Amino acid sequence: MATIADSIIRTLKASGVRRLYGVPGDSLNGLTDALRRDGDLQWAHVRNEEVGAFAAGAEAQLTDELAVCVGSCGPGNVHLINGLYDAGRSHAPVLAIAAQIPREEIGSGYFQETHPTQIFNECSVYAELVSCADQFPVVFQQALQAAISRRGVAVMVVPGEIFMEEWSAADVLPVHTRETVVLPPVEDLDAAAEVISGSARPAILAGAGCAGAHDELIGFADAIKAPIVHSLRGKEWVEWDNPYDVGLTGLIGYDSGYRAMEHCDVLIMAGTDFPYRPFLPDDVPVIQIDVRGERIGRRVKVSHPLVGTVRDTLPQLQTRLKGKRDGGFADTIVKHHRKRRARLDELAEPGKPKETPLHPQFVTDAINRHASDDAVFTCDVGTPTVWAARYLRMNGKRRLLGSFSHGSMANALAQAIGASAAYPKRQVVALAGDGGLAMLLGDLITLKQLNLPVKVMVYNNSALSFVELEMKQAGLINFGTGLDNPDFAAIADAMGIRGFRAERTQDVEDCVRDALEHDGPALVDLRVARQELSLPPKITLAQVKGFTLYATRTVLSGRGSEIVELARTNLSQL
Repeated sequence: MATIADSIIRTLKASGVRRLYGVPGDSLNGLTDALRRDGDLQWAHVRNEEVGAFAAGAEAQLTDELAVCVGSCGPGNVHLINGLYDAGRSHAPVLAIAAQIPREEIGSGYFQETHPTQIFNECSVYAELVSCADQFPVVFQQALQAAISRRGVAVMVVPGEIFMEEWSAADVLPVHTRETVVLPPVEDLDAAAEVISGSARPAILAGAGCAGAHDELIGFADAIKAPIVHSLRGKEWVEWDNPYDVGLTGLIGYDSGYRAMEHCDVLIMAGTDFPYRPFLPDDVPVIQIDVRGERIGRRVKVSHPLVGTVRDTLPQLQTRLKGKRDGGFADTIVKHHRKRRARLDELAEPGKPKETPLHPQFVTDAINRHASDDAVFTCDVGTPTVWAARYLRMNGKRRLLGSFSHGSMANALAQAIGASAAYPKRQVVALAGDGGLAMLLGDLITLKQLNLPVKVMVYNNSALSFVELEMKQAGLINFGTGLDNPDFAAIADAMGIRGFRAERTQDVEDCVRDALEHDGPALVDLRVARQELSLPPKITLAQVKGFTLYATRTVLSGRGSEIVELARTNLSQL
């Protein structure tokens, strides 16, 4: 007897889905049994549904195709929510199948009862309950189409018994990603081109919407002689093979990127929803290109909104430009960026062989140098993201994922699981914070269970150090941020994962290289400096006052040794 669950599996396979991430539960029995009978789709058993949702989001971002995670009723699917928020804010096409309690018990306060359509409403583009078998094809089809066409999370809520109902009707049609071409109206293009043609100091802020538009972006920058600043999500698409690259802006960016937008006379925002208003100009014309028209103008006043795909819109703008361009502004900013880049590279030099703790700049540079040319990197929120942004070099083949819009801890390992499941023969490197790794530590076991050769690089400084930095700039004494960490390498070994530990500079190169070359999952416990500062490109008077107040309060509280350690660690940067 064929069931609704069998129909779901057939449609998912026809849509290119290769695995379902989740944790089994009784309300999912009909679905997991259909998986067993099918034998082709993989059951990617994680230890926490949150990890499954992060993994599905990572797979969807990398493959640009539908990925699926599942959760049993109540707590099982509630665990999905953090990873689904991240997937939704990253525009990853993810289907979440949320099992529900028996239909007749909904609304009775039954064991494990929740209302998933309400819970997932904010983080999804579609969320609906399948209340009977006849409704199943309508909800399933809409969920699939919404995830793919709207580039987000779709949630199908299914009471457990419905999975096992007999189904002899036709399967729902499969879905696949299709390339979209969207162009602004001619009059909008003409008006924007006129503004650019009359400018002397144009600048470009490029984001993740520039995926697949690298050549068009560089060609456009060359035509208008504009420096290209990029957002963090735009890094992998923009910075490589780019003579106009001037780095990031924002809280973890470079002052060259900040200067480019501070001194421009027109800003072209290409495929970015950059959220930090203080780093955006407020007194120049802004041209924003985005295929999602609802996102235009919500960060800064936009004089010329262009609803379109970046890849197709930029050439249309370029053909409308008039007059010759003076490259003086771009040359100045690019030259400044090269000086800043050289300074950052100096900070990544190894130092004394027995020096400890390790400088994270040197550690990240070593990872970058030893990683493969097509490596997939994931990085935890906090300082691993800072060092990834500054020291991982993109080349058009490497990929970089993080919780860059949602800002969740514990994403690096989880996203690496999805990346490695999608590309098992590709090198996947997770730059994990000690706090982030510990938060979902149990899913280290998933690497072994699924035989995923992920390499986990743990930035172990026994603290939530980015939170400490935020406290310092607010003038607060660090409190509640210390971590009493175990030996992560020993834990990895106990789980059947190859563990390495680097405490001195002379240990780093061998540990990183050996871990990356290991045939299977590996973890490197890197003892990095707790007091390493990562200064933003724009330092406000309030931040200066905050650091001064922090130092004064820390000394007066009898913790002056922290100030000495802060100065010693960052002496070369101060």
